[in-house]
Amino acid sequence: MLVQINIQNFALIAAAELNFQPEFTVITGETGSGKSILLGALNLILGERADYGVIRNQAEKTAVEATFHIQGFGLESFFETHDLDYSEETIIRREISSQGKSRAFVNDTPVQLTILKELSEKLVHIHSQHDTLALKNNQFQMELLDVLADNTTLRASFKKTFSDWKKLTKKLADLKASYAKIVQEADYNQFQWEELNQLNLDQISYSNMETELNAVENMEEIKAGFASIVQYIGEERGITDLLSLLKSNLDKVKQLHPNLQSLSERIIATLIELKDISEEAEGQIETLEVDPKKQMELLEKMDQYNRVILKHQVKTQEDLILIFKELSNGQSNAENIEADIIQLEKEVEVLETKVQQGAKDLHDRRISNGPKVAKQLEEILTELKLENSVLKFDLEQLDKIDETGFSKLTLLFSPNMGMTPKPIEKAASGGELSRFMLALQLLLSAKKQLPTLLFDEIDTGVSGEVAQKIGNVLKRMGQQMQVLAITHLPQVAGKGTHHWKVEKTQSSDKTLTQVTVLTEAERVQEIARLMSGENINEAALANARALMN
Repeated sequence: MLVQINIQNFALIAAAELNFQPEFTVITGETGSGKSILLGALNLILGERADYGVIRNQAEKTAVEATFHIQGFGLESFFETHDLDYSEETIIRREISSQGKSRAFVNDTPVQLTILKELSEKLVHIHSQHDTLALKNNQFQMELLDVLADNTTLRASFKKTFSDWKKLTKKLADLKASYAKIVQEADYNQFQWEELNQLNLDQISYSNMETELNAVENMEEIKAGFASIVQYIGEERGITDLLSLLKSNLDKVKQLHPNLQSLSERIIATLIELKDISEEAEGQIETLEVDPKKQMELLEKMDQYNRVILKHQVKTQEDLILIFKELSNGQSNAENIEADIIQLEKEVEVLETKVQQGAKDLHDRRISNGPKVAKQLEEILTELKLENSVLKFDLEQLDKIDETGFSKLTLLFSPNMGMTPKPIEKAASGGELSRFMLALQLLLSAKKQLPTLLFDEIDTGVSGEVAQKIGNVLKRMGQQMQVLAITHLPQVAGKGTHHWKVEKTQSSDKTLTQVTVLTEAERVQEIARLMSGENINEAALANARALMN
C-alpha cells in the first residue's frame, strides 16, 4: 500500500507531502490544475525516464520520495536477490539534478533504474485508457484466464517443466552436434593418433637418437679424432716418449731437492694417465664401424619425427606427447559422449511426456473453467450497464507447445443482444473496453493481492447511470485493496472513501499546484461543482449529498 509521497521542486509543485489512506480515494480538479503533475511524480517512482524539464527551480534538485507498506507482498526474496535492506515500510526515492543526473534509491541504497522499475511495478499500477489495448493481446488474455480460473499454480509448475525440457533438449542437441563433429573428424584424428603412436614417444628419446645419428654421419671425423690421440700420445717420438725421457733425466737428480721428487711423481702419474687415454682411444677405433642398415633406420625415424614436429608446429618431443594424449582422450570422449546422449535422450523423453500431460491438464482446466469466468465477468458487466454482453473464452488445441501450453485462446465478446460474439478487439468500443477492464480488475482483486491501483480517467466517455455503476465497482475494489481514481464525474467522486482536490494557485509571479484533502462539507461543494460548474445552487448540493450517500 502507498503510504506517503513527498514531492520537492517538481513542475508547479514547490513542495508537497501527500498521505494516502486505504480503500478508495478520488482525485478531482479542473482541467490544467495539475493532476497530470501528480501522475508524473508517481511515474518517476515507477522508474520512468526523467524529463529534466520538470525541474521547477534550476538552482535546486527535484526529489520525489514514496513510502510503501509492503508486508504480505512476498518481496523478501527480491530484496535479497538485489542485496537491498528489506523493511515493511520501504522508501523509494528519485532525485534529478539540473546537471542532467538522475539517481534512484531503495531504503537509501542506490539502485539502477531497471531494478527500481521491477520493484515499483509490484507496488503500483497506473491504469489509463490506453491500457485497454492489452485486452487485444492473446498472451495477456491467456494469463488473465489462468489467474481467474485458479490455474496459476498449475501454470507455474508447467512453465518450470517446459523450461527444464527446453534446456535439456538444447543440451542434447549441443551434445549431438559435438559428437557429429568428433565423428566427422574421427578418421583424420585416428590417422594422427596412429602416426604419433608409431613414434613410441614414451619409449624413445629422439634427442638421444639425433645425437646417435649425428655420430654415424660423422664417423670418419670421429675416427680421425681418436687416431690423432693415439698418434700424438703413443707413437714414436710422441708425448709418452718425451715424458719417459724426461722421467729418466729427473731420476738422476730428484733426490737433490724435495720439489723435484714431487714433480717427478706427478710426471709418472701423467704418463700412466696418457697411456690409458691412448689405449682407450685405440679401443674406440676398433669399435667404430658404420652399420648402413642401422644408419638408414635412424635416418628414417628422425625424418618421420621431424615431419610430425613440423606438421603440428611444435618444437619438442614433450609437445608431441601432449598432442598424443589429447587425441587419446578424444577417442575416450567420443565413447563417453555417446553414452551421455543415450542417457539424455531417455531423460528428454520422460520430460516431454510430462510436458505433454501438463499442457493437456492446463488446456482441460481452461476449457472447464472458462465458462465460469465468463459468467462472473458478464455479471459485473451487467452491473456496469452492459446487460446483454456475451463473453466466451474460445480455446483451440495447437500442435506446437510453448511455455503457456498448447492452447490458442480467442476472447470473443458481444456487447449487444443478437450480435454474434467476435474477437474483442473487433467487437468492443473504447468505453466498453474500459468497463471490461474494470470488471477484470474487480475479479483479479478478489483472486490475489494486487498493488495499489490508480485509474487515470477510466470513466472518460461515460456519464449518468454508467458512471455511477463504475463508481460502485471502484468502491467495491477499494474494500479489497488501495484504489485511487482521477475523475471528472460526480457519480464516481461521490463514491470515494477519501477525496483530494488539485488546484492551481497564483501568488505574485508564481503559479503553484496544491493538493487539498477535503472534509465532508468540502466534498459536497466539490461534487456539486463537478455537476453544475462554478454556479453552485442548493439543488446541486442536494444532488451531491445524494451521490455521496
